[in-house]
Amino acid sequence: MGDAFIRHIELLGYEKRFFPSQHYVYMFLVKWNDLSEKLVYRRFTEIYEFHRALKEMFPIESGDISMEKRIIPHLPAPKWFDGQRSTENRQDTLAEYCSALVNLPPKISRCQHVLSFFTVRHDDMSPVTDSQIKKPEVFILPKDVKKTLSDITGPIVLQTYRAIADYEKCSTSEMALQAGDMVDVVEKSESGWWFCQMKNKRGWVPAAYLEPMDGPDESEEQEPNYAGELYTVQKSYTAMEEDELTLKEGDTIEVIHKLLDGWWVIRKDETTGYYPSMYLQKAGEANTSGKSELRNRSAPPRRSTIRNVKSIHKQGRRQISQETYRRNSKKYIQSRRNMKGKLQNKANVIIEKEEQEENKPKAQPAVPPRPSKDLILNRCTESTRRKIL
Repeated sequence: MGDAFIRHIELLGYEKRFFPSQHYVYMFLVKWNDLSEKLVYRRFTEIYEFHRALKEMFPIESGDISMEKRIIPHLPAPKWFDGQRSTENRQDTLAEYCSALVNLPPKISRCQHVLSFFTVRHDDMSPVTDSQIKKPEVFILPKDVKKTLSDITGPIVLQTYRAIADYEKCSTSEMALQAGDMVDVVEKSESGWWFCQMKNKRGWVPAAYLEPMDGPDESEEQEPNYAGELYTVQKSYTAMEEDELTLKEGDTIEVIHKLLDGWWVIRKDETTGYYPSMYLQKAGEANTSGKSELRNRSAPPRRSTIRNVKSIHKQGRRQISQETYRRNSKKYIQSRRNMKGKLQNKANVIIEKEEQEENKPKAQPAVPPRPSKDLILNRCTESTRRKIL
């Protein structure tokens, strides 16, 4: 593989920290060309100093010589005092700045200055904290950064989940777990991979290995929708278990149940089974680079494949059998066919009635009786009377 470079920088939100004094740091998920993903924390003053140095390195592209040739994006200077309001209001600008930065010509976007600034530091892995001071507050930016800033969630102390079994990581972007470990969930992805942090470690973890502290998590899952949503298969998969489906790229299927572990129940014709959600795309939805990158990863493990599960909850998750999915799905399909049949019959009856009306012989006008000779002689003109004499 060639020299390292950054593929994408995503602003996740910001943290309000209380040690050594109250301050704010932005959280960036940096995606590298080797498919690794690193979480880094930077103060805005650091980001602005980085920006000033970048402009000095590239005076033409920064517009110092001619504003018409400027391609390096603008970044407002930090205020004399950066409070929570200014930190929050700056997020859209910062997200757009990072997006523009990685799309600059390689001599800028892949220069050592950029790579060094977004490389993981020791304090990213082990933030300086004081156990006597309260935990940092985390504010997550909505997925759609174009939303109004009033939609931003927070303040949020990230949800804490517990590992129900040991998990050995399979790549550098993942995080290993031991049963009983407590992690904070930064991002929940429909793929079944969640981005978590635990003390000085951060990485992707299969959602199947995590349970919330307050009870089983089925309340977060949607109910089955037997009407189904149309999706297109973006990556082929060969079934490993009896209740999974083997599909080819380009197949059209219906999703009937979206589960948190990233294995969705789908319907192909009248057959139902599990399929990795990360290999599916909603029909009519545009493809994105993020989704394409996700499909290069392996599917997360299923809940049913985890051995030696140690839950702290007496009540287990509500589980629906594949037979129930199949039976209810067939019942829905049959009711849909019956409804279509009734509508078709109703339409046929209307058409038949219209045809009968059209084919029915129309009534002919009655021919009036011929007037009698006496009536003609009494009422008609002289010329008419002469004709009958």
